[in-house]
Amino acid sequence: MPKDPYEMNESEIRSRIVTLAFGGDERAFIAFYRKLQQGLPEGTGIVLRGSVVTNKRHEDGTPFDSQGKATSDLDVTLVGSKVMEAWNSDAYYLPGLHTKPLGDKDPDIAPSLNPLRESLQKLVGRPVNFQATSSLVLYGRDVLFGEPYYVVVPSGEDA
Repeated sequence: MPKDPYEMNESEIRSRIVTLAFGGDERAFIAFYRKLQQGLPEGTGIVLRGSVVTNKRHEDGTPFDSQGKATSDLDVTLVGSKVMEAWNSDAYYLPGLHTKPLGDKDPDIAPSLNPLRESLQKLVGRPVNFQATSSLVLYGRDVLFGEPYYVVVPSGEDA
């Protein structure tokens, strides 16, 4: 049974992410988030969520990459109102607070961000999904729904 991220410190969670998603290569992780950061509006927070943090799928509890190497995706949550402007107006679960995911299934909901997302997929060799949210919704998902996350780059907003 994977260790619960709520019982892990920041260093242990980061180590889990680097091991699972980047094959233990810290430089690959750094290249990933730097490329991501350079392609986003200034002040955008970058958060990783999902099975790369928990080492188990929310839907069925299976481990990260249980269907083979690089089969699990990276769920990247972008925090801040500026980055949310990249999503089409009809691509929100909560208007102005929480977007639908940008991924291979729906690449046109944030067209200006899709090239960055696709380049990150090539860089890491696995699916990458973006979702934008406010700090309030991110916190609520963690506390109310038990969806832990790892802050890669803090948001420059207090939203």
